[in-house]
Amino acid sequence: MSVQFYSANSIDKSRKIGKVTPGEIITDDQQYMRGHGTYSNEENLVASLGGVIERVNKLISVKPLRARYNGEIGDVIVGRITEVQQKRWKVDLNARQDATLLLSSVNLPGGVQRRKTELDELHMRSFFVEGHLLSAEVQSFFQDGGASLHTRSNKYGKLRNGSLVTVPSALIKRSKSHFITLPCGVDLILGVNGYIWVSKHVENIVNNDPDSLYSNENEVITDETRETIARVSNCIKLLATHDVVITNTMIVYTYDASLQYHPKELLKFDVGEQIIEIAKAQSKELGN
Repeated sequence: MSVQFYSANSIDKSRKIGKVTPGEIITDDQQYMRGHGTYSNEENLVASLGGVIERVNKLISVKPLRARYNGEIGDVIVGRITEVQQKRWKVDLNARQDATLLLSSVNLPGGVQRRKTELDELHMRSFFVEGHLLSAEVQSFFQDGGASLHTRSNKYGKLRNGSLVTVPSALIKRSKSHFITLPCGVDLILGVNGYIWVSKHVENIVNNDPDSLYSNENEVITDETRETIARVSNCIKLLATHDVVITNTMIVYTYDASLQYHPKELLKFDVGEQIIEIAKAQSKELGN
């Protein structure tokens, strides 16, 4: 097995610096503490599982690439409603158990601010039903480890006009903004849980029309926009297939490198490899 060695300087450059396999040496610098997914072997810190190296101050851990999503408070997520219960919805987050969205943690249609009543509970299915996709934020955790969500912001809510892409959650880095508008005119929501929403760009539709908050009707989407959404979706799938950390810049580089091909050709193995190599080279050249 080839051993990839990381020096202390390379670890200091980034919180996430690369992928390792079980048994690979991470560093021999004694200033670092071992976290989950690592162990000490003589003078070296070694990976005990395959994944992405993470560093928080002096603590080094390895995050598995194929693990279930493990949430943190404040995470932006994309989820799917699995069940409507009394005063709450159950939401699939790609985690060990479904999350909970309480009726008290959503905005009312029209942006009305008041306490939820029994009448609101009777009309819960006018908000979300099984199969609906939504964006939300992790608000807290219950004693059993289940996440509690909220959508009390205009940037969260029901998702329309787009396509869902599922990737390993380890490839999504927590950042300042997970709501991105690409130069090609497509909106992205990078869910930390590995669910990514790719959709048509819409300008502040909730602010202009509050009643659209829970609408089930999609906007008119042109064939050109549909093709762009498909291309961006396939570019994200390419990055995930090659275990590349998914950021807005890497998506843009991959998108630009893919323009010479039809969107459906991007999933061919040889074409995908060429596109990823071009995107990586551009990222390295620009220092991203």
